[in-house]
Amino acid sequence: MQPAPVPYRGRFAPSPTGPLHFGSLLAALGSWLMARRAGGEWLVRIEDLDPPREVPGAARAQLRTLHAFGLVPDGEVMYQSRRGEAYQAALDRLLASGAAFTCHCSRADLAVAKGVHRACVAHARRPDPAVRLQVPDGTSIAFEDRLRGGVRQRLDLEVGDFVLRRADGPWAYQLAVVVDDAEQGITEVVRGADLLDSTARQVFLQQRLGLATPAYAHLPLALEADGTKLSKSCAALPVDDADPVPALRRAWVGLGQDPAVLSGLRSPQALLAAAVCAFDPEALASAPASFAAAHNTDATGHA
Repeated sequence: MQPAPVPYRGRFAPSPTGPLHFGSLLAALGSWLMARRAGGEWLVRIEDLDPPREVPGAARAQLRTLHAFGLVPDGEVMYQSRRGEAYQAALDRLLASGAAFTCHCSRADLAVAKGVHRACVAHARRPDPAVRLQVPDGTSIAFEDRLRGGVRQRLDLEVGDFVLRRADGPWAYQLAVVVDDAEQGITEVVRGADLLDSTARQVFLQQRLGLATPAYAHLPLALEADGTKLSKSCAALPVDDADPVPALRRAWVGLGQDPAVLSGLRSPQALLAAAVCAFDPEALASAPASFAAAHNTDATGHA
């Protein structure tokens, strides 16, 4: 008798560094559609690990925007700032097994190796050193991305021993995301292509911790009009909570979907209901990069 299939669980994990912009909406809608199409759950996690970069009130504003757009999580929102004990437990396991080690190297120490740590070359001991995961020579990580096909990375040469806890105290993103994906039972990580390069590190860390590796799908990025990645700058205008429909239409098209499907629909709820029925995951693979200069107008250019 075959075991029952694991129910689909997806997630959206914004950092509270400002209001929700179009690039974040693209990732949120893409991950939400993948979960709904699979009949699964969609969760939200706030990645508030770096207090100096956070904007007061940004997390609340982002959640308010998601609700205004009809993107409501299936469960309690997770905050990484409250997860220190779980990260410490994972780190302790890695240290005890010898897979992780303390490191006194500064960025200046590693500059000659272009930041790739292969051996400690610190010129001075630090009062609170970083902790790194050891990447043995010859480590090659391969995974299949749902949208981008087979991906392989020589982790030792391209990344080196990577940080799990920073010297200035905060937990590193790579450790936190792996621990939290496992805790929330995430079966597929759907996110922007800017995080594709992080995936091999996360797969390797999952292996070291004995955790399941979810499936991955990296969505096309929203770009500025000049073709550069949409950033959290003044150019990355927030999406309009008061009028979600135009940005939802544009995000739908940015995901490679047929704009005619949403024609004539005037509420987020109606758009999302139609979108779930018509969503074609295969079209994501050929979706063009989405230009976000006019993201508060609809896909036909009308406000």
